[in-house]
Amino acid sequence: MWKVTRVAKRSALNLVQIGRQDVVSSLRHIRPSPGVPIESRRGLCNTTSRWDVDKSVSSAGAAQSEAITPASGKAQRLPVVCPGCGALSQIVEPEVPGFYTMKAKRLQTQKKIEADKIMEEAMSRMASIGETPFDVEISSTKVSEPASNKVPICDRCHYLKYQSKGASIVHPSMHSIRSIIESSPHRQNHIYHVLDAADFPMSLIPNLMTALRLPRLRTQNRRSKTTHYVRGRIAEVTFVITRSDLLAPQKEQVDRLMPYLQEVLRDALGRAGDNVRLTNVRCVSAIRGWWTPDVKQDIWKRGGAGWFVGKVNVGKSALFEAVYPKGKSGPQTAEYGVSASKKPSNHISDNVAQPDEEESDVLFDEDVDGSLLPPPQPETAYPQMPLVSSLPGTTASPIRVPFGKGKGELIDLPGVDRSLLETHVQAEHKQSLIMRHRVVPEQQPLNPGQSLLIGGMIRITPTTDDNQFLAYSFTPLKSHATSTAKAIAIQTGMDEDGLPYSGTVETISTDSAKTLMRSAGRFTLKWDVTKQRAGPLTDPVAGKVRAASLPFIVYGADILIEGVGWVELTCQVRRFRRRDQGSSFSPERDLTKDSNLNDALPEVEIFSPNGKFIGIRKPMNAWLIGGPKKKPQHAQRARPRMTISLKRRQEGGRRGSS
Repeated sequence: MWKVTRVAKRSALNLVQIGRQDVVSSLRHIRPSPGVPIESRRGLCNTTSRWDVDKSVSSAGAAQSEAITPASGKAQRLPVVCPGCGALSQIVEPEVPGFYTMKAKRLQTQKKIEADKIMEEAMSRMASIGETPFDVEISSTKVSEPASNKVPICDRCHYLKYQSKGASIVHPSMHSIRSIIESSPHRQNHIYHVLDAADFPMSLIPNLMTALRLPRLRTQNRRSKTTHYVRGRIAEVTFVITRSDLLAPQKEQVDRLMPYLQEVLRDALGRAGDNVRLTNVRCVSAIRGWWTPDVKQDIWKRGGAGWFVGKVNVGKSALFEAVYPKGKSGPQTAEYGVSASKKPSNHISDNVAQPDEEESDVLFDEDVDGSLLPPPQPETAYPQMPLVSSLPGTTASPIRVPFGKGKGELIDLPGVDRSLLETHVQAEHKQSLIMRHRVVPEQQPLNPGQSLLIGGMIRITPTTDDNQFLAYSFTPLKSHATSTAKAIAIQTGMDEDGLPYSGTVETISTDSAKTLMRSAGRFTLKWDVTKQRAGPLTDPVAGKVRAASLPFIVYGADILIEGVGWVELTCQVRRFRRRDQGSSFSPERDLTKDSNLNDALPEVEIFSPNGKFIGIRKPMNAWLIGGPKKKPQHAQRARPRMTISLKRRQEGGRRGSS
């Protein structure tokens, strides 16, 4: 501690008050959120401890009076919005996102940092005019940076981050998302439709283009336009498939899956995707950094507003942190902070109203209250990123983070509602629904009369009794193959006799969900995967045997479980011969056989809560790509252990020969 004399101490306190007034006046342009009083800082000459925090005001009138007169209260300032979830800061309703406990330690630490910064500014100002109130000399007049520049997060984000508990929000509709995007201050707008690789393409919003009033995707016609204007603005769409590390262990293997992903996405788009180019599809991994540098470079070059749109729990916030251009700075452009209607345009648009010339160009003004967008965060080289949590609906409001000195900004939007399986899962098993790492499943055969249980909740029952199925569960839940009668008892909780099931197989479903088990439909394994599954039979070294000439066909399909993963199913059936050898041609018999071709396809029936959360897609053959699970290096042996009898025979032979 520095020793301060009485005279010097008095002058130091005066300069501290001057420095405090400058700081308060510099912060007046920030618009406070409704219900959050702006309390002034207490002078350092007060006898009360400066780290104490006042209690919340008892009434709204007192809060408004303190907000109008900052010098009447004690020093504590909250951020306008929570940087973790984007909710407006408030101290009134603890159950609502954005609530701050004023006595929280993280807020007291922030107050201490601000007070120390004011003290250091006052001391440096005294040193600059030649007055040194200390017995020791100040080595440098440069103000040191505070220990931490992080903005405190609200109580809900704090509990989600450190205790993994919290309540979800009311998810917005597509109409609300459209209204938010239409209030964009940028002329250049780019929509990043985030999809989850775990249940791809079930996280696709099928009516995205019509719901957001976006221009249609570029077709395969060579004369199709590359740029479309909607209400005087450019709006483009890019499909981003996140968590691609769940598909294959290596980046090159996922690269080879891109044609397959584009084909599955084209089928999911329906008739609108038949003639679409789909060159705007990206497959990234935020955890391993696969292709995130390319997306980050595109965001930096494009500028403007980048909107992250998608359903809940698809990884938007994690992707936001991975692709945000940190540590970059660019020249000041007219793109950021200027109304789109004020920018020059070379096209004709009757829907754009031209504002008066006297109107301010800055859209983020404190007088603008009609915008659905919250104010952006202060631009820094390394800003605070949105909170990443497994809770559906973590982001409560749009989070705007600018970059490049006004070149553009990224906006993380709240997730659109989707049907989630966790509503029928016990509270202690909800975290087990999330696939955090790539799953290496075991091959499980399903003989006639058997069924496969996923977590004791999803039941897959083959309806073709004379065939054997092979199942590979790419889910974080436990899979169990058993007889169909026992599987029904485990899933519903009741035996055939009407007694409660008392077995050892664990189920994650709630008691109420066991009574809601319904059939989700029958799914046909209609995709031919004989060439991939035949192995060495169709290898060129084996004599160039074609898959069509083999006496069997292998059919496959991927059964999707929404928000959880997928189950790969395959079935080998005998190839149907159109004409028997040595028999005469019979048109009637051939027509009968042709009509029975569809009946020969293997089929399964799936049961789930309310008959929902199930889908189907073309097989990806993920088990062939990743392969079976390998033993770790420390568990591998060069050769098996020799038996005792073999050692005795070897020793006896040696003795006899001598």
